[in-house]
Order: sequence, then structure tokens, then C-alpha cells
Amino acid sequence: MHNSERLVKGKERCTVLVNRGDAAALGLTDGQPVQVQSQVGAITLPAELTDDIMSGVVSIPHGWGHNRPGTRQDVAQQHPGVSLNDLTNDQVIDELTGNAAFSGVPVTLIV
Repeated sequence: MHNSERLVKGKERCTVLVNRGDAAALGLTDGQPVQVQSQVGAITLPAELTDDIMSGVVSIPHGWGHNRPGTRQDVAQQHPGVSLNDLTNDQVIDELTGNAAFSGVPVTLIV
């Protein structure tokens, strides 16, 4: 779906959702680039401030990242974003599914 111009046009979707109170404490403004760092990697993307997310939690709902060579997705590569996979530790496994754990990854925001 990310390779369809119709589905990717419009506002930037690859953002990190941050609670407004947390953002104020960090001096972070809406749209400001922020580095999200985990134990295994870091990505930089625009902050999207919201009251719809709990304090102490961030969300990257569209961290698809099409900037890898060889993906053959011309439209998607025009809107590459960042990859959530760059923050996840492939050694941390969800016990129920046996997949890499993509939720509950501890991160730090660096303004």
C-alpha cells in the first residue's frame, strides 16, 4: 500500500507520537525532528504532539522505512521515512508468537 501514490499523498505519516506534557518537559515542539534511541539503534523523525497518548510512552505507527536499496518500490522510496526495525532487538522474542518483539521497546528521546 505504500507504493500507491493515492495512499501516500498528503501529510507526513512517519512521525513519533509524543504526549504534549512530555514534549513540554523536553522542550520539544510539534514537527521538530527528534532522535528516538533504543538499546540497538536510533532513528530521527518529526515529533507529532498529542493528548491521545499516555505520558511516558511514544508511538511510531507508520515506521515502514523504504530507503533500503533494492526494494523496487518507486513511489514508496519517494516517501521513505524511517524503519521501526532499526530500534528493535532481534534477540528479544515475543514468547507467545516467536516473533521479534515490536511493542514495549524501551527508548529515549533526544532533542
